[in-house]
Amino acid sequence: MILLITVTPAAALSADYWIFPNGTAYQASIEINDTSRYQFADIGFMGENIPLAVGEVRLMVNGSPVGFNRSTPWGQPQAITFPKGNYTVSYTAPLKDNHLQGVFEKPYHVNVTIPQEFDVRNPLLAGLSTGANVTRFSDNTTLVQWNRSYGFDLRFYDETREELLYFFLQFMGILVIVLVVIPYILSVKRSE
Repeated sequence: MILLITVTPAAALSADYWIFPNGTAYQASIEINDTSRYQFADIGFMGENIPLAVGEVRLMVNGSPVGFNRSTPWGQPQAITFPKGNYTVSYTAPLKDNHLQGVFEKPYHVNVTIPQEFDVRNPLLAGLSTGANVTRFSDNTTLVQWNRSYGFDLRFYDETREELLYFFLQFMGILVIVLVVIPYILSVKRSE
């Protein structure tokens, strides 16, 4: 007798981030399930949780707002508590140095929407964690996605930084020509 069992894989939760056009903040919408608490934390240098300043916090079930309680234990990140269940938490938070990152306890489908003022395609200026899929749209906005990821790390840049990089590379090229190539050519001509 053959017993055929079909197992459907558990769907990953979704986390969506939208970077503001000025690059100083972002809005997040994160699905959570089977929980009664959500903590607003960023990742520190050593991987520790550090408090994240958040605003416009909303908790929703099927598009309807739900009440919650806030708590901020001394020295700990701010958290909200609510009856155990499945929710979507949304909030706004500041960005520093054009850098956005997140770590999850479960696999997430992560979507980061970057406005047209910024880009991630130049590997000398941007940084994307493993598994990133970058899509550039006709309106010059960018969508960066990770599938079933436990974390992501994203650095983006503006046009000014790209222009500075090209200026620096041109300057370095001129220096190489003046300090290396020309003296070499002159020394070869002298030896002839």
